[in-house]
Amino acid sequence: MDVLQITLFTLAIALAGTLLILPPGIALAWLLARPAWPGKAAVETLVALPLVIPPVATGLILLKLVGRRGPLGSFFENMLGIEIVFTWKAVLIATAVMSFPLFVRTARVAFEEVDPRFNQVARTLGAGPWDAFFTVTLPLAARGLLAGAVLAFARALGEFGATIMIAGVIPGETITLALGIYHHVQLGRDAEASVLLAISIALAFGALWLSERLVRKNA
Repeated sequence: MDVLQITLFTLAIALAGTLLILPPGIALAWLLARPAWPGKAAVETLVALPLVIPPVATGLILLKLVGRRGPLGSFFENMLGIEIVFTWKAVLIATAVMSFPLFVRTARVAFEEVDPRFNQVARTLGAGPWDAFFTVTLPLAARGLLAGAVLAFARALGEFGATIMIAGVIPGETITLALGIYHHVQLGRDAEASVLLAISIALAFGALWLSERLVRKNA
């Protein structure tokens, strides 16, 4: 894969992974922003685990789940004929899992900043719970949710540890910018690695700058 192909593949995977986590991430963040409920602390801890355990450990867990002998991997391969490990689908899963905690944490803060009185007013005017959520709460939290999505996208761009565990380094199939840097360094191609490094920094800087701008305007 050349530099352009690797860059486009990385952007496509990061975007797809971010879009994939939005529906469950928004739902979970909204639940976590609600007042205390049984098991809330345990769920918060479980969601945050990928942020604190080694990425390769998360990758190993995913490998056990989606590998050919894993419960999910065997189901997809035997029932649907879909092979996951060492394919682009494994890259997508790894980036989505590693980005999920960052999005949920940012989105939860966005929901917590929405004044509940607006929701209560909507309910007194006859709006149902879902109507109040989609017409009041979600629009008011939109900027924070977008900031979280951009932050998750930035995290997906640089994902390495979990990805290499379940996707490997397969030219033309699984190489992202992070894996490309590692691959070229292993082969002694420092010039190619430096180009990918520069692209990675530029993309990450742009995404983080945009996320920061959104958060500051939300404050």
